[in-house]
Amino acid sequence: MKSTFTRRAVVAGGASLIALGSTRTGHAQAKPKLKLSIAVPETDLRAEGYKAFAAAMKDDFELEPYWSNTLFKQGTELVALQRENLELCNLAPADISKQIPAWSLLTSAYLFRDYAHLKATFNSDVGKDFINMARDQLGIECIRPVYFGARQVNLKPTKKINTPADMAGIKLRMPPGEFWQFLGESIGANPTPVAFAELYTALQAGAVDGQDNPLVSARTMKFYEVTSQFVLTNHVIGYDMLSVSKKTWAAMKPEQQAKFRAEADKAFDANAAKYDAQQAEAIEFFKKEGKQVYTPDQNAFRTFAQKKYLDKYAADWPKGAIEKINAIK
Repeated sequence: MKSTFTRRAVVAGGASLIALGSTRTGHAQAKPKLKLSIAVPETDLRAEGYKAFAAAMKDDFELEPYWSNTLFKQGTELVALQRENLELCNLAPADISKQIPAWSLLTSAYLFRDYAHLKATFNSDVGKDFINMARDQLGIECIRPVYFGARQVNLKPTKKINTPADMAGIKLRMPPGEFWQFLGESIGANPTPVAFAELYTALQAGAVDGQDNPLVSARTMKFYEVTSQFVLTNHVIGYDMLSVSKKTWAAMKPEQQAKFRAEADKAFDANAAKYDAQQAEAIEFFKKEGKQVYTPDQNAFRTFAQKKYLDKYAADWPKGAIEKINAIK
């Protein structure tokens, strides 16, 4: 009996050490594999950022990425995180707003001015309030924004666009979801839901007249091959949220969590600089490809969009939050 008890005690003691980052002298332990779901293909610049982040965290875990939504469909990742079927996600903030209406403010048109303003907002008290909402109400940890450039209108028709009135009747592809559809309406278009993976074919076939994504994404996905012009509306500073499931985050030691945040900041700050540089390069590339690239009346678009949002969503937004974000330098 004594021998049996001893063996069981050893097994139980070993099992208690199976946690993220735990080791025992003289016994090797496999690093945990953390699955990452992300909508974009491996050729996207965001994938480069995640690879850099994974390399920096290689001593703590092995990142197992699933590009182009090959593990979970776009829009279903948040539930997968909540059910602990997924460890990490490049999560669209609009998906968060489906469960927390207050987050719709953070996806509204003409809110963030540029990447610096976006990052400063999430580092501010008002930004931390939104992160706390996600932690408390959804049970996920939102680490930081993953910037991917400003969203610009890209059209197949050659019609000149200067104000939102010129967008009337334009079938503009937007991601599925009520808030994304409203975003299309807020710049005067007729929004049409199409999955990102199907967008090239939809443009080619004429199922939609255009799309809105950052210029780098438009170049990577070769949307310029089936469109004629880029209208620099600059209506949304595009970003996702690097998000972690509650169980995965809780399994990390405090020093690992600190390292996770620090390395994510390094990887995605560097990635943001690349996006801004590549956006400038993309403009020159599109011009050489014979595409029209021009800036419309952004003040007209801003006025139109903000009125739309305030009329519909102001009651959902925390009082004073938009004023606080506007005041951040």
